[in-house]
Amino acid sequence: MTAIARGTLLVLAMLILTGAASLHTRHSVGYPIRTMGTYANITLVTADSAAGQRLVHAALSEFVRVDSLMSNWTQTSEVARINRSAELGPVPMHAEVAGVVDAALRVGRESEGAFDITVEPLVRLWGFLGGPKRVPSMLEIEAAFVFVGPQHLMYDSAAQTLQFDRKNVRIDLGGIAKGHAVDRAAAALRNAGVTDALVDLSGNMFALGSPATSPTWRIGVRDPRDRILYFARLPLSEQAISTSGKYEQFVAQDGRTYGHIMDPRSGRPAEGLIAVTVIAPTAMEADAWSTSLFVLGPIAAKAKAKARADIDAVLVTPGSAGVDTVWVEASLKDRFTLDDKAKGMFQLVWF
Repeated sequence: MTAIARGTLLVLAMLILTGAASLHTRHSVGYPIRTMGTYANITLVTADSAAGQRLVHAALSEFVRVDSLMSNWTQTSEVARINRSAELGPVPMHAEVAGVVDAALRVGRESEGAFDITVEPLVRLWGFLGGPKRVPSMLEIEAAFVFVGPQHLMYDSAAQTLQFDRKNVRIDLGGIAKGHAVDRAAAALRNAGVTDALVDLSGNMFALGSPATSPTWRIGVRDPRDRILYFARLPLSEQAISTSGKYEQFVAQDGRTYGHIMDPRSGRPAEGLIAVTVIAPTAMEADAWSTSLFVLGPIAAKAKAKARADIDAVLVTPGSAGVDTVWVEASLKDRFTLDDKAKGMFQLVWF
């Protein structure tokens, strides 16, 4: 499976990778990398593939740099240092980490607590961080839940410091850091003079300009049940898109499937939706809000998406007899297309 196919969203624009194209003809070339525990790909529209390699190097390096700051999988990142020390007193943060923490706390407030970077003890308890994946007992969930909640964080935005109010509180930027990395990679491309490219980090995407043969990038939205490759298409240019779904990581027990996205209000995996796609001005906002809406559930997510002019949403709820319901915000009526192969699998409802 290619790096693009492993992502949550699939690029539908054809990549012309053969030598048949003239060096003077602009075409789309993909530059894949494995980073941040997943797959990334930068699709660059260029007439010179060799020159393109040099142009995307700085952008690909941004993924590695952000990972070195915000990963929960290493003991050397800035986040790991904060998690070790913040219970002892205010910890000075790298300015970039402070900016992401500030954004995460804002989204947490705006989502009525659906987005919460203190879920790390729960994510680790369920085995989605560090493994092995398992369904913990209610007693274990209750024990971990006492360390979850923004009330345990003392964040000083002016001083850029963070302190925990008790031992065993931990932060996890996994629901926002990938989007931030995409934004930084896209900025690196702009700074290098690139006008047309698609940055994709495991389905967190930002589209600069357009491919050579189309006015927009055509993005395929992955079928959350993997019956077909994608079930819908959305054109994208100078915007970001992100999808959250329970198919990305999950644990099954007694006939039930539990996804990796935790509801910080209950201590258990979020339920009610099987996928959420969000279009936003930045990849960081799209990343954080796709998670937030997934946690909020169908009714509250529809209300929140309609109330916010800065995001557009596509929600998928499970149905019966193999037919799921895809709820598409009315603001996307001129852009959203349900694929012909998906019409027997999805019921389309505008909201």
